[in-house]
Amino acid sequence: MVRMDSGRTTATAAVYRPRPRPDAERVLVCLSYCGGGTAPFRKWADALPDDTELALICYPGRESRFNTPFAPDWTALRDDVVRAVVHGLADRPYILFGHSMGSWVAFETAAELERTGLAVPSALVVSGGVAPDRRREGHSTLPRSDDSEEALVAWMRELGQLSPELAAVPDLVRIAVDVLRADITVSESYRFRAGSRVSMPLRVLYGTEDATPFAEVERHWRPLANGPFQAVALPGGHFYTPEVWSGLPQWCIPPVPGSPRGTTGVSR
Repeated sequence: MVRMDSGRTTATAAVYRPRPRPDAERVLVCLSYCGGGTAPFRKWADALPDDTELALICYPGRESRFNTPFAPDWTALRDDVVRAVVHGLADRPYILFGHSMGSWVAFETAAELERTGLAVPSALVVSGGVAPDRRREGHSTLPRSDDSEEALVAWMRELGQLSPELAAVPDLVRIAVDVLRADITVSESYRFRAGSRVSMPLRVLYGTEDATPFAEVERHWRPLANGPFQAVALPGGHFYTPEVWSGLPQWCIPPVPGSPRGTTGVSR
């Protein structure tokens, strides 16, 4: 929730690279969850091989984009991500990853890029999210945008999104609540576009102790893939176990079974 003062960003500050690797063969591009930023993903740079660079997309209204107004609705957020990809990440093959709300943003971004034929990702990995056309069923516990500050703080504490250190600083708590409320508002405006599919390899990651049964998550995501598909159950809840979360990049890089031969997680 705080400003970034290191790393490399694009001119719009939408793309943050914790460890720049301009000569890497590919890029893992990450989209955060509701109320989140780039911070929870930064250490993943240490878990990636040298031939893969980590690029984190910062949504408006937080961190390096603190002074940029929040996206007013879902389409504006998706288009913001599309611009960041097209103008800052299209020079190399890349894998698009999103967690929770980020899984829906990633899916819609990939679908939009396919519709326009611009900078299509070589693979899509979605984590901790039900299929976008089922999100209202699977995430009924998500707070409402008009909930009280106390309710939003309690929800973040329960899910592990509010650390004790941050919770001890009232100003940071207010920023965290503002970011969460803005993201919930955007999420509430999302309407799945009937018939949306993606053709690139799609991998779904989901915690065995998360809210929706894994078999149901797999069954609902599968029809949204026109290409190779794989669903993987991992230990833990919405954010898995700490060990799984820190090593999650290992589930993003290997090719989805059935991907074109000779690819290493990506194809061009």
